Amino acid sequence: MELSISLRSILLLLLSLSTFSSSIALRVSTFQKPTSRLDPFDTSIWNSWNFFACGINETVIKETDDCWSNQTRNSKGELEPDAETFPSGIKALADYVHGKGLKLGIYSDAGAFTCQVRPGSLFHESDDAKLFASWGIDYLKYDNCFNLGIKPEKRYPPMQEALNATGRTIFYSICEWGEHEPALWAGKVGNSWRTTQDINDSWASMTTIADLNDKWAAFAGPGGWNDPDMLEVGNEGMSYQEYRGHFSIWALMKAPLLIGCDVRNMTTETLDILSNKEVIAVNQDPLGIQGRKVSVEGPDDCRQVWAGPLSGNRLVMALWNRCLETATITAKWEVLGLDATVEVSIRDLWKHEDLSESAVKTFKAEVESHGCEMYILTPIKESYSVMDVSMSQRVLL
Repeated sequence: MELSISLRSILLLLLSLSTFSSSIALRVSTFQKPTSRLDPFDTSIWNSWNFFACGINETVIKETDDCWSNQTRNSKGELEPDAETFPSGIKALADYVHGKGLKLGIYSDAGAFTCQVRPGSLFHESDDAKLFASWGIDYLKYDNCFNLGIKPEKRYPPMQEALNATGRTIFYSICEWGEHEPALWAGKVGNSWRTTQDINDSWASMTTIADLNDKWAAFAGPGGWNDPDMLEVGNEGMSYQEYRGHFSIWALMKAPLLIGCDVRNMTTETLDILSNKEVIAVNQDPLGIQGRKVSVEGPDDCRQVWAGPLSGNRLVMALWNRCLETATITAKWEVLGLDATVEVSIRDLWKHEDLSESAVKTFKAEVESHGCEMYILTPIKESYSVMDVSMSQRVLL
């Protein structure tokens, strides 16, 4: 099928083997041995799992998730695609996808089986990596089911080494669910790492996961990214305002933007959110510093300010209203790491317009319940550097 959306220059389609797949990632690039860390470049990924689950085939894909393989390996011990749903094989599918100027991802598991009880890659890392490379795979999402109680620090490096040995550029996405604090060790192993359990299409799940991922901001940067799981935007479990906040905060956190909806039948609102070039540019900013929650006020800390530095001597700021009613949210320069006397110009990323007035010392805006407004602040005095004062000492841990 033809995709009617062009969010980035490359759409990475993900073939997965497991229930816990979480893949559409806005961050892939140059393969570097021995750590396999990649620098960011323009790309988006679509993952079939959230919407299609096991209801996949060549026609639905030419994109997919779990359930692409047979239930067992062949007589040679190799993984094989399901002959009924993928009669042309994965190599032919990859050739098709590459012929469209896209890239193809696949899914496996650092366990004896995947979460859908298909063959895992534990103890088969070398053979499976060679097979994936021979098929032309560009991205591997590597899950955590049926792991035999072996520590992830021991299970995930062998696949890294196997991928490196193929000589092919393959983005390595570690899906360890955040159980063993992968931010502390996975940066030397993979290109992204899940920091949380699976997301679901609800306000409570999305906000909880945002808070959990925020804890690990200091460990992310160019080549290695915290992954708070895929986007639920467009799956109908949240409101437009909630989805807009979801996309804004994931972009600000420099998270892989993993699209998980049915892209064939997106509403205008969903497309407007996922194709916001200014918000995507924040996510893809070459400075690559994860934005963080820097201020909270109100009942249950529901009036929130999130912010982070950008290239070009700029700051991105999100005013996120997690309260039950419309609220005015104020951002003070001190929590943004700005001197109180600094005057800034302000760009509204959702209205796509520059505000008519500059701001000094504070900025405030009225935000709908469960809504999120997003801005870029640029000091008018060019000699002032937003990097002179780090926000790292002001974040809420």
